[in-house]
Amino acid sequence: MKTIRDTKVGKNTLRLVQTKAGYVGVIINERGEMQKFEGDEPDDVWRRLHDEVGKANPRYFGFDGALARFTHFFPSGFNDAAYADRERDYKLAAKAKLDASAPLDRALAETGFGEAALASFRSTNLLSPFEKTRLQSVLRGPKADAFIHGTARFAMGDTKQGLAEMAAALQAEDAAKWTVVTYLPYLWRPDEHMFLKPEATKDFAERVGHRFARDYEARLDIDVYESLLDLTRETEKEIASLEPRDRIDVQSFIWVVGSYDDPVMPGESKS
Repeated sequence: MKTIRDTKVGKNTLRLVQTKAGYVGVIINERGEMQKFEGDEPDDVWRRLHDEVGKANPRYFGFDGALARFTHFFPSGFNDAAYADRERDYKLAAKAKLDASAPLDRALAETGFGEAALASFRSTNLLSPFEKTRLQSVLRGPKADAFIHGTARFAMGDTKQGLAEMAAALQAEDAAKWTVVTYLPYLWRPDEHMFLKPEATKDFAERVGHRFARDYEARLDIDVYESLLDLTRETEKEIASLEPRDRIDVQSFIWVVGSYDDPVMPGESKS
């Protein structure tokens, strides 16, 4: 047997071991008690370990709790008129504005879209006023084209290189934030990308027991985004009964569950 991964999560030790038959994941708690999980794919076993540890979080209520919380606010789910008014329609309007003023294929190949991108950022409340102010300096400065090209490259699927280009363009203005780099790709391609609002998303991940709550870091690292996409895919699967149309719906679900203050659901703590 060979240990290939080992980490601490709270008071638990997580260990992934390769055997002749496949892979074994082990959770060892502070009392030395062990839980074991077996599988053929190391990433799958490692994910299961993190998910199981997440269930011990006092804020955990799982996807059943998340669905109950969301439908408390919007009883008709994504078809609820209040949901459309509060969470979806303004994002669709922002997407339409961006597609008209800075189409993705042109943003990737051409220059001069700084003002169009700035107008798109300003058209919603997904970023803070402070973030928008810093972005203005970027999008009206010499790094504007580099940022937009990196964003378009990211949106088209070259996420690692695109993220590096965006980070380089934003660094001088201290604007290299996850909200900034995920916003335009999310609007351009809501079938593929996800907007990251860190605190609400971490809260949601804790509540459903997903490893993103521990994977997240403020530094723009592609592994953080990959973990976010894993959370997104799992959420899509778990809320399939609501029939999400795209990741605008999925992101809105995460925001509502992770950010709305009321109510306290049965078995839930507001702490």
